[in-house]
Amino acid sequence: MAEQKSPNLAGVFSVLPTPFDPEGKVDVASLHRVVDLYIGAGVNGLTALGVTSEVARLNERERVLILETVLERTAGRVPVVAGTTADGLRTCIQFSRAARAAGAAAVMVSPPRLAKPNAEAVLAHYRLLAEEVGAEIVVQDYPPVAGFTMEASLLARIASEVPLARTIKLEDPPTPLKVARILALSAGTPVRILGGLGGVFLLEELLAGAAGTMTGFAYPEMLVAVMAEFLAGRRDHAADLFYRYVPLMRFEFQEGIGIAIRKEVLRRRGAIAHAGVRAPGTPLDPGTQAALAGLLTWIKESQGVGWISV
Repeated sequence: MAEQKSPNLAGVFSVLPTPFDPEGKVDVASLHRVVDLYIGAGVNGLTALGVTSEVARLNERERVLILETVLERTAGRVPVVAGTTADGLRTCIQFSRAARAAGAAAVMVSPPRLAKPNAEAVLAHYRLLAEEVGAEIVVQDYPPVAGFTMEASLLARIASEVPLARTIKLEDPPTPLKVARILALSAGTPVRILGGLGGVFLLEELLAGAAGTMTGFAYPEMLVAVMAEFLAGRRDHAADLFYRYVPLMRFEFQEGIGIAIRKEVLRRRGAIAHAGVRAPGTPLDPGTQAALAGLLTWIKESQGVGWISV
């Protein structure tokens, strides 16, 4: 198997939503616009088929369509990470090989769901995946998906023993504390940690040593600006920007309706034609719609962010 150049998995990686038309079919034209919006915002990379891409509600044909569409539209402008999580190792290998063959720079994988989760089984899953696929792996630490909480010691061990799995997407709060613990336990091993969770702890994660964030927040320009100021050493300005945008991040990251809110914001931005989510997701109620409009107006007017779409 030909060796691929290791991608730079740092900075802002935006997790793409999956737009659907009113009949519930994948809307390729809207997906093109979403890709263009995120790349135009200056992100360092894209992630397709993530949790907030509603990947669990897609069939295999749709998975292929979405990844091929994203890779074609991206056209090498930024690296693309593909979610390939599966409960069975064989299926995970199959998804990962297909993603790598299609041109994905890396795969993102959560631990498989196990009747009796344990560290050795999880470690073996990543080791065998790396051996069989040979692709860069983003280890997704998101307990609601895996049904298993990976301790900092296990994540550090995976990074040490599986060189292709040295990037961690950390979504097990308190994330700043866990970032610091993983880095302390990984002394001598180059580990990259990306936050998630809608970006709501981005600044604190960077202060703890994170290399960036991987989230689908609908205004990636905000994340890019905070990262740029932080990396330039202007931490006070980074904090000023971050706390200006936190209310929208917090609102968007509401459990159960966050994907619908994100899609509605992207609809208002002109990126997607229809904000629908697949069942069991539900459309936004009038009260949430009104609250979102009020918040966007407040950010636009009182925080001086003139390009907010209300």
